[in-house]
Amino acid sequence: MDAEQLVASLKANPIGVACGALALALAVGIYFRSDHVPDSEALLDQKASLGERLDANLKNGVQLADQLAAITAARKEVEARLIRPDELAKNLQFFYKLEADTGTKLIDSRQAQVTSGKPGAKAKTTYAGVGFAVSVRGDYVRLLDFLRRLESGQRFCRVLTATVTNIGGSDKERGNELTLTLSLELLGQP
Repeated sequence: MDAEQLVASLKANPIGVACGALALALAVGIYFRSDHVPDSEALLDQKASLGERLDANLKNGVQLADQLAAITAARKEVEARLIRPDELAKNLQFFYKLEADTGTKLIDSRQAQVTSGKPGAKAKTTYAGVGFAVSVRGDYVRLLDFLRRLESGQRFCRVLTATVTNIGGSDKERGNELTLTLSLELLGQP
């Protein structure tokens, strides 16, 4: 086959020749680019995970403003129930109101220092327990009502210790009276 016959054969089948040349060029390109496949797959996986994360952020971010408003409202409600350790008169007024509501007699109420958990440890929260020592006198039902209102009342309260003692005596009226001595903490801001 000489050059003229080869050129005539190529002119007779232009589509076949073009397809063959294209296939040869693609095979050479694949051969030389095959070492880049693992890098490209890693990049594809990275981009796919980024896309999934962005998609999840878009889906979860739709209600973000509503959730922020709910959390802000809940925080305001909690802060309204907190006490301030430096407002001693206001803090003791809480116990005087409980005394009036339950019909008990408040014998003693003292505010202790602010407790921040472990000694020497730096507080990690914005809240701290404010200790109180409280003694009230009354009959069993009234003391129980006092304790119930204390635990489920306006302030966040944690009773640490409770001691009930009988006053006793010869007087019939005093025979039913008990004394409730409490060591408790009210949640406050330091």
